[in-house]
Amino acid sequence: MTLKSAIEDVIGTTLGAVSGVLGKLEYLSRLRRARGNPYTHWGLGRAYGEAAAQEALAEAHRLLFLRVLQTPLKELRNDVIISIEDSRTKPEQYLENLRGDMPILLPQDLGGGSARHFSSVLHALLSLASHQRTRTPEDATPPI
Repeated sequence: MTLKSAIEDVIGTTLGAVSGVLGKLEYLSRLRRARGNPYTHWGLGRAYGEAAAQEALAEAHRLLFLRVLQTPLKELRNDVIISIEDSRTKPEQYLENLRGDMPILLPQDLGGGSARHFSSVLHALLSLASHQRTRTPEDATPPI
């Protein structure tokens, strides 16, 4: 049996079961319930101790947040579809929900990223999703 560190367990096992980068970020943020609160994950706390679990979850949260900021919008637009594939949520509603949850989506340590940048990414994704919905079939065919 290979022993994993708490961060390896979070990234490989816990987050491996969640679809999409945005979905993973949303999942981690919900383990906090409110900005500044400690994360709650019974299994990690039991396996690695509460301090190691908190540190691993915070690090994974920071890494995912930075990954979102570094990912091109075209990829994030596709990621929205991946993140909602198991739900009945429409892309626009999902993105509106993320914007409303922005305070908890931000990790304690922004790692050099910014809340303003993240907000603009969500705004751009919402604009793209809204524009995609309002396009006519003629608009859908790219010009040659």
